[in-house]
This record gives sequence, structure tokens and C-alpha cells, in this order.
Amino acid sequence: MTTHHPLFTDCHSLSHDSSLTRRRFIQLAALGGGAALLQLARAETGHGAAPAAETGHGAAPATKAGHGAAPAAETGHGAAHTAEALLLSCMDYRLIDDIAKYMDSRGLTDQYDHVILAGAALGALTKSFKDWNKTFWDHLTVAIDLHQINSVILMDHRDCGAYKVILKADFAKDPLLEERVHGKHLRELAQAIRKRYPKLEIEMLLMNLDGTVQTIS
Repeated sequence: MTTHHPLFTDCHSLSHDSSLTRRRFIQLAALGGGAALLQLARAETGHGAAPAAETGHGAAPATKAGHGAAPAAETGHGAAHTAEALLLSCMDYRLIDDIAKYMDSRGLTDQYDHVILAGAALGALTKSFKDWNKTFWDHLTVAIDLHQINSVILMDHRDCGAYKVILKADFAKDPLLEERVHGKHLRELAQAIRKRYPKLEIEMLLMNLDGTVQTIS
């Protein structure tokens, strides 16, 4: 009766491995050990599973793997930043730079939220574009809740195309009438803001095309 030993069923495949010499294999065979011996032989020839440390498998410590909550300084989370004011202005491309320069001159660089609507005050009031009304109030609410603003700056400008489109008249031909029309809508919006948010300070401004600004009372 012939007994097949597991060791010798793999002898052929192992004998072709250059890293296991015939002499070393005979030495291992003389020691016996069956399956355990075969596993040892394979380990010496590079066959079989490598330790977890070599394969990179297994759970690494949280500090090395980057798992777990990072400090607030690393994630960028922390106390919300604040702003001094919310500015409402028109979209007119001719005055975008002048508006920024004016706000910078007041020391408000990076200290204000900015909502842009065609017509500025008129845009926030007109029934022709009701979505614009909601947009203004939604932005104002967010500015209050998120940035704790203290004031609202309403800035219309002369020769406003939105006033011409919405009101069907060119008030720029008469500077005094133009000022009165803008003043009417600025005051109407300011009154509505005060009614909802009585603690907010409100400024009403009218910008000229040369970038200078006058206060509307």
C-alpha cells in the first residue's frame, strides 16, 4: 500500500524554484513535518501570504491613517465671520469699479456683502420683476443671520437703464427730476427695511457717472 505524503505531491513544482536548492529541500524533508514543512518551504521560496506588515493590509493606527476628527484649525471650521454692511447696487458695467473704489475709500474692503439688481432700489421694489424683490429680501436675511451686518447701503446711480426700462422714461435729461425719482424709490425701500429690521442703519446714496457719490436724505 502506497501512502502519498503531501510534501512530495508538490516536490516537482518546488524543485523548479531557483531559490530552493536541492540540498536545502532534502534537509527540510529529513526533518519531516508534512503540511507544516511544506508551508515552511513555500515561505522560504517566496510562495504564500506575506505578513500584514509587508502587504500593507490591516488596520493602521488612526493617527497614521488619517482617520478620526481633525482639529478645527485643520478643517477650517470655527466661528462664522462677520460683515459690517450689505450693499445693494445696480448691475451697470460702467460703475462696477467705481463702486468698489468707493467702498474701499470708506474702509469697508472685505467688510460688506454685495447684492446686485438692475435698478438697485427700484429692482428690489418693482412689480415687473417680483422675483427680484424676493431675491433682495432673502439675501438681506442671510446677511443678517450669517454675517450679523449692522447696516444696509442702498446705492442707485444716474443715467440708469433699468429705470428707463421699468418706468418707461428717461429721467437723466433732467438731473433734478432724476434725483427726486431715485430718492422716492430709495426712501420707499429704506422704509420697508426699517419696518422689518428696525435695528439696522440705512444709507441712501446716488452715484454719478464720474464715480462721485451724493447722499439722499
